[in-house]
Amino acid sequence: MSTRLPPLTALRAFEAAARHMSFAAAANELNVTPAALSFQIKSLEDHLGQPVFRRLNRAVELTKAGRLLAPATSEGFATLNAAWQNVQRLTDSQTLTITAGPAFTAKWLAPRMFDFAQAHPDIELRFSATLRLIDFDRDEVDVAIRFGEGPDIGLYSQDIIHEWMTPMMSPEMAKVIRTPEDLRNATLLHQDDFKFIKQSSNWNTWFHEQGLGPPPEGGPRFSQSDHANDAAIAGTGVVLGRYSLTERALRDNQLVAPFPLAIAVTARYRIVCPEGVENRPHIKAFIDWVLKEAAAMHKCREPRRFVDQKDIRF
Repeated sequence: MSTRLPPLTALRAFEAAARHMSFAAAANELNVTPAALSFQIKSLEDHLGQPVFRRLNRAVELTKAGRLLAPATSEGFATLNAAWQNVQRLTDSQTLTITAGPAFTAKWLAPRMFDFAQAHPDIELRFSATLRLIDFDRDEVDVAIRFGEGPDIGLYSQDIIHEWMTPMMSPEMAKVIRTPEDLRNATLLHQDDFKFIKQSSNWNTWFHEQGLGPPPEGGPRFSQSDHANDAAIAGTGVVLGRYSLTERALRDNQLVAPFPLAIAVTARYRIVCPEGVENRPHIKAFIDWVLKEAAAMHKCREPRRFVDQKDIRF
């Protein structure tokens, strides 16, 4: 038995046949005839010195050797395909794949992307809205926008938005809720997707810093912040709104934030990519655009009184 690896074509034929458990289906996937595929598998078996399939009347099954070989072969080709795609992306300056959380994608990125697309018609934009932590070596993603406390070890990482929160409500509700004290009798909306932050910001935090004591109990709970914001726009209640996700609604007067006190949270948005990738022209164009858009949000901070989340003790 030779210790050298068999030809790649023979391994590829085996991997496809083992995955489909069908020579015909594997041949169709690889665009070869069943006879050609069978020849490749026979050459693998000759190289190995033992069969990897049992040929039955109308089916095939793996031998013990085949069962040992199949998982590693599939993993090897998956790794090879991923590496090939990553290398191809190094020379692709026309496709930009971006990932961010669903709420940030819907409320911040998507409404702004028309301007970027108009300025860069040669770049094809692709979005992946997910909270899953991206592995740049595995996933077909160029740039990620992450929210949290970091750090982003081994990656290029640039802060873009430092988050803050304050009570927000519809303009109609603001006619009734005129002072912070009025919130004691209001329906408060809660956001459960913020609990992963070590120093959580919630209604307890804001009420304490405002000197109001504990907040009223109850109120609808939402697994996504943007859903809570939509409920506030509809007049369902008052949300402790995250500015990154409500900036446009505030600008369009769908929401108002009448009280000066705001909690500056420790979590922040960062734009992240593998080191060195940030200098590729289409990625640099996107990063520069995001930084410019984020800088334009700072003017809304001016009339507010900020309490830093990390300094809050109660």
